[in-house]
Amino acid sequence: MIKPTAAIVKKEVLQELRTKYAINTLLAFTGASLLLILFTLRAHQLDPIPRSGLVWIIILFAAMSGMMRSFVQEADKKTWALLQLHANPSEVFVGKLTYNFLFLLLLHLFTFFFYMLMMDLTIVSFTYFTASILFGAGGLASVTTLTSAMIAQADRKGALFSVLCIPLVVPLLLILTRTTNFALIEGPDETALNDLAALVGYCGVTITAGVLLFDYLWEE
Repeated sequence: MIKPTAAIVKKEVLQELRTKYAINTLLAFTGASLLLILFTLRAHQLDPIPRSGLVWIIILFAAMSGMMRSFVQEADKKTWALLQLHANPSEVFVGKLTYNFLFLLLLHLFTFFFYMLMMDLTIVSFTYFTASILFGAGGLASVTTLTSAMIAQADRKGALFSVLCIPLVVPLLLILTRTTNFALIEGPDETALNDLAALVGYCGVTITAGVLLFDYLWEE
């Protein structure tokens, strides 16, 4: 399974380097959002919880603008059948998921670096900061990858992607807001481990559901 999965990841990387569609879209959206928050909303004067949540709202909408094409491009370029001939459903899903995770991980690091710089924030707990970055990228990658596969054959892809994605990621954003607050502002308390366990559980459930459900989506 490792070889075809790695081949799919390599294909995604080469295709993105050739077109630079997602990179340009995400960088432009993230940069504009950060400037808007800094100069218009005065986010550095907000309470700790809103300050922790704003960064994830930026990341969410940036991810939605760029990750939709994960499977949509296969349908648009008529390469869906080619993938079906050369790889199993689980290999395709894991390959796409791995690429999306790595891409979103870079987006998280880029966004958090400038957000913390602009808000004058420092890392209080490296454990919760690392968990928020890694599991936040994993949760968003699993949801966006599966949703992209679901709407790949639909007519109005953009609207459907947003409608399906947002309800699925709301629990993730609520958990990430708390863990980010522990990581950057207040430090962990007695309830912090519960949020960390919920974050790990969310990623485990969504990734497992994606692997199980993708077989049916792949055949349709």
